[in-house]
Order: sequence, then C-alpha cells, then structure tokens
Amino acid sequence: MKQKDFLTPIGIILGLIMISYGIISSTGEISSFLAFIQVASIVIVFGGVAAAILINFNVNQVKLMGRVVKESFVKNKYDLEELILLFEQLSERARREGLLALENELEEVEDPFIRKGVLLAIDGIEPEVIQDIMSAEIVAMEDRHTKGRLILEKAGEYAPAWGMIGTLIGLVLMLNDLNDPTTLGPQMAVALLTTFYGSVMANLIFLPMAGKLESKTDEEVFMKQIIIEGVIGVQSGQNPRILKEKLSAFLSDDMKKRRTNEIESTEEDFRNEAS
Repeated sequence: MKQKDFLTPIGIILGLIMISYGIISSTGEISSFLAFIQVASIVIVFGGVAAAILINFNVNQVKLMGRVVKESFVKNKYDLEELILLFEQLSERARREGLLALENELEEVEDPFIRKGVLLAIDGIEPEVIQDIMSAEIVAMEDRHTKGRLILEKAGEYAPAWGMIGTLIGLVLMLNDLNDPTTLGPQMAVALLTTFYGSVMANLIFLPMAGKLESKTDEEVFMKQIIIEGVIGVQSGQNPRILKEKLSAFLSDDMKKRRTNEIESTEEDFRNEAS
C-alpha cells in the first residue's frame, strides 16, 4: 500500500525557507530576494540539465523521469509484524488442511509478490526453485529502480556543471565590458547566480530524491527477502511457532522489545482473569 510521503515536500520547502532567510537576513529587506532571481541563469541551468539528460538516456528512460520523481513523494507502507502474523496463519492452515487450502487465504492478500510465492508453493514447486524464481524478481526490480534512480543522480551531477558553465558565460560577458567599472559588481552577481542555481538543484532536489529512492529500494528488497523466507517455510511445512520465531529475527530491537512487552501484558491479563 502506498501513502503520500510528506517529508519530501517538507524538506524541499524547509530548504528554500532557509535559503530565503539567509538572503533576507543579511540585508533585512525582502527586496534583496529579487536580486537572486535571474531568468537567463535559470534557463541555462534547467535547459542545460534537460539537454544533458536527453543526450545521456534513451526515450523510454526519459519517459520514466516523471514517474521516478513521483515515487519520491510516496512511500510504501510495510508492517513487518503483520507480515509475520500472516505467514504464521498461512503455515497453520497449510499444516492443518494442506497447501491447496491456501488459495482461499490469497483472496485477502493484496501483495502480488506474496501471492506469487504462495501460488508457487501450492503448485508443488521445490523450495530451491521458488527461491530462485523470487530472487530473480528481486534482482529485476533492483535493476529497474537503479535505472530510474540513475536519471536523478545524473541530473544531480549535471546541475552544478551547468551552473559553472553559466558562470563562465557571465564572466566572459563581464570581461568584454570592463570599460564601465560600475557594471562589474552587478554582472559578477549575475554570473555567480547560475552556480547558485545549479548547486541548489543538485543538493536540495536531485541528489536527495535519488537517495530517498535508494533507501526505498533497500527497504523493499528487505521485505521481499522476508517474504521468500516465509513462503519457503510454509511450503516446507515448518511449525508455525518456529516459522514465527525465524521471521521475528528480522524485527528491530525496538519491535522485539515492544512485542515482548505485549506478550507479557497479555499473559498478566490472562493470569488476573484466571485468579
């Protein structure tokens, strides 16, 4: 299940606010912010990055740009404890009624990766083959994510470079007009703005987004590896409690502590009711 990730837009807005504050606080005048708006510099950086992306990637990869950026603003909701509970239930039913009985359970499972793994188990595929098939899907997913993320990483590399190109253009124009010393300061400021734009785009937008996508991929790979362990455990007829403990090894220390406290609380309530 995907949800909106508000941290991405909050981070971008916070970064822009901090930059704006730094600009305005130095002079105390809001009008000083206007000095950092230069259309020609913006066109050079944005246009240069777009041109470099078009040269570096093919049409199909460029078409993915919008979807890749969109993925930075959503997050996959994973509940590891619910996943462990699901495989415990599947294991119990498989041991009690057989693997074929799991087809009914799959009607309530939304994750296609879990459904695929359980269906392979129902078909009687060997555990090693199931692991190979599902691991191959993980590798393919990582490859797709890496190619999509590469666009943002390259944009993060190109933005500062094009900022520097814009600065060089501005410096050449400034040196051609040395006869009027009064224009040197303003022209130098304009020349430096392209470097400013390139650095902001790279370090506030492109590279942080690429980093977030990499973290999401790592998280998704981690969850899919747990799913593989669960499917193989169900297929091989492992004891539900043993499978539960095996999958619980993937829980973080905080989750394990919370889970232990919940168990102890339940046992205490049971004893109080019994007495």
